Amino acid sequence: MEQDILILAVESSCDETAAAVVKNGREVLSNIISSQIALHTLYGGVVPEIASRKHIEAIDGVITQALAQAGVTLQEIDAIGVTYGPGLVGALLVGLAEAKALAFATGKPLIGVHHIEGHICANYIEHKDFAPPYMALVVSGGHSHLVFVSDYGKYEILGRTRDDAAGEAYDKVARAIGMGYPGGPKIDAAAKKGNAKAISFPRVYLEEDSYDFSFSGLKSAVLNYVNKQKMMGAPMVPEDIAASFQQAVVEVLVEKTMRAAKEKGVSQIALAGGVASNSALREQMRRACEAEGYFLSIPSPILCTDNAAMIGCAAYYEYLAGVRDGWDLNANPGLKLGER
Repeated sequence: MEQDILILAVESSCDETAAAVVKNGREVLSNIISSQIALHTLYGGVVPEIASRKHIEAIDGVITQALAQAGVTLQEIDAIGVTYGPGLVGALLVGLAEAKALAFATGKPLIGVHHIEGHICANYIEHKDFAPPYMALVVSGGHSHLVFVSDYGKYEILGRTRDDAAGEAYDKVARAIGMGYPGGPKIDAAAKKGNAKAISFPRVYLEEDSYDFSFSGLKSAVLNYVNKQKMMGAPMVPEDIAASFQQAVVEVLVEKTMRAAKEKGVSQIALAGGVASNSALREQMRRACEAEGYFLSIPSPILCTDNAAMIGCAAYYEYLAGVRDGWDLNANPGLKLGER
C-alpha cells in the first residue's frame, strides 16, 4: 500500500493569505483563506504595501488553523509548497519567507509553485479522475492564458493577453459605471438584470489564427460610450452596459478556447482563475462543450479565486516529479508558466 503524501501549502501572491493541507494531491483536509477585499475596497483596488503588511499579520494564524482543521502536526507533513510567482513581490516574499522558515525548522522539503499552475491544478481537486491532456482557459485579474496541458507539469501556452487581462478589464469597467471594486462579481450580478444585446461593443479576435487576447480596446469602447452618454445628457442603464460588456468578453473567451481544443485534438476543457467563477462564462462554456461532446471541468468558486488548496495540489505533482527547492528560492513577480 502506497504511503499518503501530505502537503502544507502557502499562498500569498496578492491579497489573500491562505494555507491548506492537501493529501495525495486531490483530497483537501483544510483550506483557510484570510481575505483583504474589504480593506482594499476602500482604495478601489489592491494596494501592494498594505497587502504585504496584512499578510505578515495573518500568516501565522492561517497556517495554525490549517494544521488544526486538518488534524495534523507539522512533523506529519511531507513537504511544504509555496507560491513564488507571479504576483506582487512584497506579498510573495511574506509567504516564501514563512514557508522557508517552516521547512528549515522541520527539515521538510520546500517546493516552489507557479501561481497559474496552481489555478489549473484546482481542477484535479474538484474532479478526482480528471487528468491530462486537456485545454485550460486561465482567466483572472492579472492573467488571460490559453494553455494546452499535455501532462502533469507540461504546459504549452497557445495564447495570452496582449494588454489588459479579462479580470482587469472587469475592474476598470465596473469603476467607470460606478459599481466599484471588486469589479468581477459586481459586473456579473448586474449583467443578470441587464440586456446583453442593448449595446454593440466590439469582439476583439486579433489575427485569424491567433489565440491571444486583447481587452483594452473593449474597455476603451465602454469608457467612450459612458463619456459620450454623459456629454449628451443621455440616460444610461448600468445593467445593460455590464451585460453587453460581459457578453463581448465571454464570446471571445469561449470561441478561442473551443477552436484551440479542436486544433489540439482534445475533448476536455478546464476553466481556471478568478474569472472562471463568472456565471456567464461558466454557462456559455458549458453549452459550447455540450454541443461538441466535450467534458468540461470547472472548479467551485472558492477554488477559482486565490487559495492554498490549489497550490498544495500543484506542489504534490512537483513533489512526485522530484522537484526540491533550496534556500535561494526567491520571489519572481514576472514568472512565466513552465519556467523554474
